[in-house]
Amino acid sequence: MRSHGTPWVESRARLQRATLAAALCLPLVAAAAQALPPAVLAALQQAGVPADALSVAVHDAVSGKPVLLWQDTRPVNPASLTKLVTTYAALDRLGPAWTWATPVWLGGPVKDGVLEGSLFIKGSGDPRLVIERLWLLLRRVQQLGVREIRGDIVLDSSAFAVPDAAPGEFDGEPLRPYNVRPAALLFNFRSVLYSFVPDPGAGVARVVAEPVLTGTQVDASVPLAAGPCEDWRGALKAGFEPGRVRFAGSYAAACGEQTWAVADPQPATHDARLIETLWRGLGGVLHGVARDGAAPAEARPSFELRSPPLAEVVRDINKMSNNLMAQQLFLTLAREAAPLEPATPDAARALLLRWLAQRSGGFGGPGNELVLDNGSGLSRLTRISAQRLARLLLQAWDSPVMSELMASLPISGLDGTLRRSRATPGRAHLKTGSLRDVTALAGYALSNNGRRYVVVAIVNHPQAGAARPALDALVQWVLSDVPRFRP
Repeated sequence: MRSHGTPWVESRARLQRATLAAALCLPLVAAAAQALPPAVLAALQQAGVPADALSVAVHDAVSGKPVLLWQDTRPVNPASLTKLVTTYAALDRLGPAWTWATPVWLGGPVKDGVLEGSLFIKGSGDPRLVIERLWLLLRRVQQLGVREIRGDIVLDSSAFAVPDAAPGEFDGEPLRPYNVRPAALLFNFRSVLYSFVPDPGAGVARVVAEPVLTGTQVDASVPLAAGPCEDWRGALKAGFEPGRVRFAGSYAAACGEQTWAVADPQPATHDARLIETLWRGLGGVLHGVARDGAAPAEARPSFELRSPPLAEVVRDINKMSNNLMAQQLFLTLAREAAPLEPATPDAARALLLRWLAQRSGGFGGPGNELVLDNGSGLSRLTRISAQRLARLLLQAWDSPVMSELMASLPISGLDGTLRRSRATPGRAHLKTGSLRDVTALAGYALSNNGRRYVVVAIVNHPQAGAARPALDALVQWVLSDVPRFRP
C-alpha cells in the first residue's frame, strides 16, 4: 500500500491542483458563436442531459473558419480523445515508418545446440509483442542454433520507470485488460483470451485458453444451459486466481462461440511464465528460469525484433481505442526524447504539454485549460477544451502525416468504435471517447457537397452515455453541409 509523501503521491497531488486551477482559469460557459442545432438539442433533452454539459467546436478544415462554437474554451474531460494528442505527437515526432526495436542477446557460446549462458531480452516499449511475434523471436533464437539454454531467460524492462499502482486503481476492475499497467517489456498485453465453444453432444462448452501459461490450471469445460443468451459472463461464475481458473456456473448454448479477454491476475510474473511456455512449446530446453534482470550493458545484441511501423500501431490504438497501447506510446515518446534515461509519466506529460501548446496554434497559452494525466484518456483528471482539440486537428490537416492520422480513426457506421454510429456510413473519420461520465468524438467529416470539416464534441455529465445520439445528430448536421442555422 502506498504511503503519503511518496513522489508518486506528490506528483498526483500536483496534477489534481493543476486540474482545479485549469477549471478556474476560464469562465464556466464560453460565448457561443451559434446556438445548437435543433436535432442536437432534442437528442440532449431526450437523454436528460442539459445543453451546458456539451462543448462543441466545428471548423471548416480548409479555411479554418469556425462554423459552430458552443462552450468551446471550457476545460473538460475528453476521455479517449486524449489518444489523438498521443498518436499525432508520435507520428509528428517519430514518423509513420518508425519502429520499436527489441534487442536479444545470446549470453554465451553455442555448442551443439546448447547456449552456454543466458538468453537476454530487453524491452523498449513495443506494444505489439503478442504471441505470434514472440514465437518469431524464439524461432530466430533457434535459427541461430539454440535448442537448449543452460542459464536463464532474462527479461529487462528498465527502459520505463512506471510508479507502482494497483491494476484496479482506476475503476476497481483489475482483470480488465485496459487496466494492465504499461511496461517497457510487455508480452501479449499481459492478458489471456478464453474461448467458449458449445459441444451439444457432450452437454458442455469447451474452454480454450490462449495462451495456457506455465503453472496455471484452467477448467477444460463448463456445463451447457438452455435458455436465451443474456449475461453469459456472469452465468459462468468465473474465478480467476493465481495458478487456477474455474468456471462454477454454466454457459447458454444459444450464445454460440464467445471470447473473453482477461488480464492475468499475476501481472508481475506474466511475461516470465509466457516466454517459458512458448520456449518449451517450441521444443526448447531451459535449465534455469525465466526472470527479470539486466541485459548486457555494452555488448552488441545478437539480433533485434522490429515492430510493425508506427502508422500501423496508431491504427490499432485509435480504431479500437486501446488504452494500454496508447500508454506504451506515451512513455515511448519520453524515452525517445531522452534515450539514456528511463521514461517516466512525468517526463511524457511535460513533453506532450510542450508539443501540444506548439501544435495547437498557441491557443490560450501553454496550459490555460490543459491538464494531461496519461496518454490514453483513462483518467478522471485530464482536461482540455474542444477548441484546443479542434485547432490541433486543423494543424494536423495541413501536416505531412495527415493521411496516416486520419486513416487511423474509426469510420462512421463501418468499423472500430464507430461501427454503430447512426451518422451516414463512411462520411466521417472520428475518434470516440467514453468514461462513466464522458462521451465524446473528434475528427473529420466530409459533407454531402464535398466540404471537409473538423468536428469536436464532448459531453461531461453523469448521464453522458445517453447523449451519444446527440453527437450523432451533430455529425449528421455537419454532413448536411452545415446549413446556416439562425437561433
